[in-house]
Amino acid sequence: MVKGNKGQDREHRDWSYEDRVAQVEGIIARLEAGELGLEEVFAEFAAAVESLRECEGFLHSRRRQVDLLIETLQDETEG
Repeated sequence: MVKGNKGQDREHRDWSYEDRVAQVEGIIARLEAGELGLEEVFAEFAAAVESLRECEGFLHSRRRQVDLLIETLQDETEG
């Protein structure tokens, strides 16, 4: 048994697409407000990009699952 997987599984369960989108929206609001220093702007922007990458990966993974389910359903109805 690999110990590292438990931590990753727990993190994955705690991860929420909606929370990530809300974080990105908050970052955008702070950037648009113009209240951040230049270093903070870059840090916030990097955090937003990382969150968007995670969201994209999540959606891609779910899309593959849906495609597989549709394919399975089609195979069952044709057979």
